[in-house]
Amino acid sequence: MRPTGAMHLGHYHGALKNWVRLQHDYDCFYFVADWHALTTHYESREVMGQYVYEMVTDWLAAGLDPDRCTIFLQSRLPEHAELFTLLAMGTPLGWLERVPTYKDQIEKLSDRDLATYGFLGYPLLQAADILIYKAAFVPVGEDQASHVELTREVARRFNHLYGRAADFETKVAAALAKLSKDDARYFNKQKREFGETGKAEPLGKGEALVQRSAAALANWTAEDTELLLGHLRGAGKSILTEPQALHTEVTKLPGLDGAKMSKSYGNSIAMREEPAEVERKVRRMPTDPARVHRSDPGDPEKCPVWQFHKVYSDAATQDWVVKGCTSAGIGCLDCKQPVIDAIVKEQQPWRERAEGYLSNPKQVQWIVENGTERARTVAKQTMRDVRDAMGLLY
Repeated sequence: MRPTGAMHLGHYHGALKNWVRLQHDYDCFYFVADWHALTTHYESREVMGQYVYEMVTDWLAAGLDPDRCTIFLQSRLPEHAELFTLLAMGTPLGWLERVPTYKDQIEKLSDRDLATYGFLGYPLLQAADILIYKAAFVPVGEDQASHVELTREVARRFNHLYGRAADFETKVAAALAKLSKDDARYFNKQKREFGETGKAEPLGKGEALVQRSAAALANWTAEDTELLLGHLRGAGKSILTEPQALHTEVTKLPGLDGAKMSKSYGNSIAMREEPAEVERKVRRMPTDPARVHRSDPGDPEKCPVWQFHKVYSDAATQDWVVKGCTSAGIGCLDCKQPVIDAIVKEQQPWRERAEGYLSNPKQVQWIVENGTERARTVAKQTMRDVRDAMGLLY
């Protein structure tokens, strides 16, 4: 995440809740993307340090466990910048210009000067962030899937350029010769179809054939498997791993006015907002404009409060809201109270966890530094592999 300071409920339900769950199933790397923040806010240096540690405090309050996951700071790892630079040497300019969010951000942030190399190149920096840890999965929403696909293309091109030994084609031919003629033709058909369409089905069929051959043929070697899998993907040896987008269930919580929740819009509730302030904000939320008087029936779907009930209320409470609103049996303040109670209850453990870190800020800094060193161990190994493949270990 880019360092934006204290997190709000939209951050928690849109990403953090998922991060907390994933740390129990995967070896997770979560980092503060402070270089990425500079791609659009390169003049905002005064508050960056404060924002970094406020955000990490909220991560820890939400339940991220530094003993289960790696939490680190992007700018502490120059290896990210080195991989970004080396990948830039072989990445076509058109790949960056066609990223959907590139033009979208230029339009949305028209008040900022984004005609910079850093902004154009930020999707490639994202790719470096992912590839340097040889990540298998990247948890993203649908709107970020294009960035993961670009990362896959960058890894594929790098492996194609630098993963081929001088005798690669000869070795591939020798491995194919171990297959029956029918299997060799079938493999080449799947390779050709995958290269033309990029679809997963021919790739899967080709990979399955290679795995079956590895299990059935006595003269088959591990090198044969790696060669043919690389050949199938149009690459050589897999120096960089092509990650998959991990689309998990994400809850989208709108702002108090029904628009996207954002501090800049003034429609957010902070994760550690004081209970009295939570109550004040929710009680002032706009409701169905058709309910001018207490006796007017309303439509929950036209009310921003209903979107909060969908996240925070059980089925019985939601049924009570629908019946009470459409019949004017309950007032808008009655409807808002269960939401207030649920938010305050959810926030209680966050405030308790945060208290220890707020009273000892050095502990948060130590967690980040410790995680950074852990990440550095992995990043250094990847960079040795990359330099070796590119002939830079002289």
